[in-house]
Amino acid sequence: MSSALFQLIVLAAIALFLIFRLRNVLGTRDGFESEINPVERVDRIDADAFEVIEGGLDRDILDHVPEGSDAAATLAQMKRVEPGFNVAAFLQGSRAAYEMILMAFEKGELEPVRPFLAPEVYEAFTAAVAERRARGLTVTAEFLGLRELVLTGASFDTASREAEITVRFGAELISAARDSAGAVVEGDPKTPRKQRDSWTFAREMGSNDPNWQLVATGG
Repeated sequence: MSSALFQLIVLAAIALFLIFRLRNVLGTRDGFESEINPVERVDRIDADAFEVIEGGLDRDILDHVPEGSDAAATLAQMKRVEPGFNVAAFLQGSRAAYEMILMAFEKGELEPVRPFLAPEVYEAFTAAVAERRARGLTVTAEFLGLRELVLTGASFDTASREAEITVRFGAELISAARDSAGAVVEGDPKTPRKQRDSWTFAREMGSNDPNWQLVATGG
């Protein structure tokens, strides 16, 4: 065997050995294995390498209130008492509750929404509806949509576990009140109007009752 051929065989053997070792160390990428997104890789490293500070790195909270705010810390307290609590889901529920309660009040049909109203709020709404009826007024209303939904505040009593969340709503609706003769005396049956409300909902965190109640209203 010539010297040159012997050297070539030796080099080939070394190359095969190195390839085998590299495959063992790095692994292979066969078939349809998905690529690792660099952002996802960084996220996993951050989660494993750094301790999550209290009230931090929770996008469900920080998507709705500023990081480091009192509201963020309060919402984090609520989640510690009730881990299943979700801010985004709460806001979606508040959107539905706002439309349902507002239309019930406009039309004077409060009984169906009574479970979602604190007793004092129900009494105030009932008195307003009774006053309209005493004047002989009937109201027609149509909810056109919600243009603003902002969580503006939160409070939590750790002793009683009573939580309160305040939400600002910006709505557009058509509403008109007619007297006994059918004449429009308030509002406009054809022209939409904008309405802004600040409502506070309350609930005992960790309780079996999932419903929040409207406990305060404001403009």
